[in-house]
Amino acid sequence: MNGTMGRFVRGLALTGLLLATASAYAGGLANFDGKPQTISDYTGHGKWLVVMIWAHDCAVCNRDVGQEIAFYNRHRKKDATVLGISLDGKEYHKQAVDFIHRHKVTFPNLIGEPEDVAALYTEYTGNDWVGTPTFLIFDPKGKIRAEQVGATSANLIEKFIESNSKS
Repeated sequence: MNGTMGRFVRGLALTGLLLATASAYAGGLANFDGKPQTISDYTGHGKWLVVMIWAHDCAVCNRDVGQEIAFYNRHRKKDATVLGISLDGKEYHKQAVDFIHRHKVTFPNLIGEPEDVAALYTEYTGNDWVGTPTFLIFDPKGKIRAEQVGATSANLIEKFIESNSKS
């Protein structure tokens, strides 16, 4: 195929590839009732969004999730919210639910397969996935403003939001 028709067919193939990639990301996360959702469903609503990526067997996640719950309860009606993303996938879905119940997690949570969550992280940050816990911070307009791999105190997140809300 040459000329306009060849470019059209190649364009359709590229569009199909982009749509397949986008739908893999969009379909890669779901709420715990199985309804597909994305991070963008939670961004850009006039509040900061702190995304905590966790796993049921992550020692640091288990130790520190209480900080994120307290942060969420302090800020949810004002300036910020929290979204948890479990990378436990189908195989460890029950353990992820147990994590939420055991810690009495009050903020919304999504779940995805590990490779889908890693791909989302790379898409948003341009960096390779490292592990849990990982935090992403989106400003009130939905733009990613920070990322942190590893333990992060809620106080540090509050200071970051406070200092970046003034700019």
